[in-house]
Amino acid sequence: MKTIAQNKKARHDYFVEETYEAGIELCGTEVKSLRAGRVNLKDSWCSIVDGEIFVNGMHISPYEQGNIFNRDPMRVRKLLMHKKEILKLYGTVKQTGYSLIPISLYFKDSKVKLQVGLCKGKKLYDKRADMAERSAKRDMERAIKEQRR
Repeated sequence: MKTIAQNKKARHDYFVEETYEAGIELCGTEVKSLRAGRVNLKDSWCSIVDGEIFVNGMHISPYEQGNIFNRDPMRVRKLLMHKKEILKLYGTVKQTGYSLIPISLYFKDSKVKLQVGLCKGKKLYDKRADMAERSAKRDMERAIKEQRR
């Protein structure tokens, strides 16, 4: 598994309750751009329409040698998941107010996969607490590392 891109802001802004793996429909030049690492997941989200799931706001830069075969970088792309999973996600999102947020994009057995998180938004005090916790953890690791020297 080779990670192409991660949505680091997602874990800062949301509590990720569960994650799901989905395939993604792409054209040839988009796959070439992904191999070059030219993708951005920031500010992207997933929506469910008529029993199908789509990713919105994901930017895949046009492939330089793709000329007329390049697609719109911000186009809505269909995700490939089992119908049961989509219906379960749809029910959860509608009833409990969760959001579907792309977490990471990666190659798995030469196929592009998107990790989608079932997320609940954080309040400002939750974000501050997480930042303080990460800072304390970094300080402890730094102190341990210096003590070993």
